[in-house]
Amino acid sequence: MRSSVLSRRRFLTLGSGVAATSLLGGFSAPLWADSAGAMPGMADRIQTADNTPGGQTDTSSLRLAEPFKLKLAINQSAICIAPVTVAQQQNLFSKYNLDVEFVNFGNSTDVLLQAIATGKADAGIGMALRWLKALEQGFDVKLTAGTHGGCLSLITANHSPYTSLASLKGKAIGVTDMAGPDKNFFAILLNNHGIDPITEVEWKVYPADLMSQALDKGEIAAISGSEPFSTRLLDTGKYHLLASNMSGEYAHLSCCVIGVSGALVRKHKQAAAALTQALLDAHSFAATNPQKVGTEFMAHALNTTPQEVSAILMSQAHSHHAVGQAFVNEMTQYVTDLQRVQVISASVNPHQFAESIYANVFA
Repeated sequence: MRSSVLSRRRFLTLGSGVAATSLLGGFSAPLWADSAGAMPGMADRIQTADNTPGGQTDTSSLRLAEPFKLKLAINQSAICIAPVTVAQQQNLFSKYNLDVEFVNFGNSTDVLLQAIATGKADAGIGMALRWLKALEQGFDVKLTAGTHGGCLSLITANHSPYTSLASLKGKAIGVTDMAGPDKNFFAILLNNHGIDPITEVEWKVYPADLMSQALDKGEIAAISGSEPFSTRLLDTGKYHLLASNMSGEYAHLSCCVIGVSGALVRKHKQAAAALTQALLDAHSFAATNPQKVGTEFMAHALNTTPQEVSAILMSQAHSHHAVGQAFVNEMTQYVTDLQRVQVISASVNPHQFAESIYANVFA
């Protein structure tokens, strides 16, 4: 386990060095300008609810005067959600006088969004690149913060001829879902490097357990996926990381976001603020205590180990939180990117849309 994570972190910190150039070929200078310090930089710039770098703000004023019950929709087996799953054990909800019931959806995050929109849950956590298209359709759900960065990887076989994104032109990439956030993200990266992800790349759908076989047979040039699928492939020693969303400008954008029902924001804004802060606290705790989260997650998890969980958490950016204008700017960038790969309608104004789906519960 450790070897693959170390190799991945080494990949992420190579930045503009020679090794990164050979691995990633055509990445442009602006995209990689900050990548040399992507992982350490996140740890050094812990952001709180007001995006204040360098330390924690006093959030005691967010504690509710009376206990408040709410339902939180999560995929409880998702490792990037491990900080939230163990938040109750760390008393991070009770700190704000919240009584949180988990509603576990072991499914894609669009199901979580539907649960919030239809009143089956009051809030949830999902992937921005999955939810933005659905939010374009007018769900009564507001986003309140970005919780962390990371989660998405593009992997190819060792000794394969595909050594850069540019080399994937005209090739096939394996995905498990044509609307998945990983497919959307790597379509964006390909587009950034002059490759039309619609006409110059073929996306092939496979079940996750058959993906590596397709890669070994040469049916596809690379595999797009999230965790823990990606780490487990890398652990075999047969594959290496070609690209991820922990590099360049995207290392400083939220991967997962908090969504709350419109009704909760309108009727109980203080509760929405308290929940948002508790969830950000949970991810901050994971950033500094990944081993503890890995151990405590075992009470809820299947088919993983504390070592795997903590290693994956360390490879992500759980100290990156965004609210306010910083969060609106992140969502604006994603919407703009998704328009360029024809996921979001070209008629949408990215900044206005980002503002319309954001609720500044701390204002």
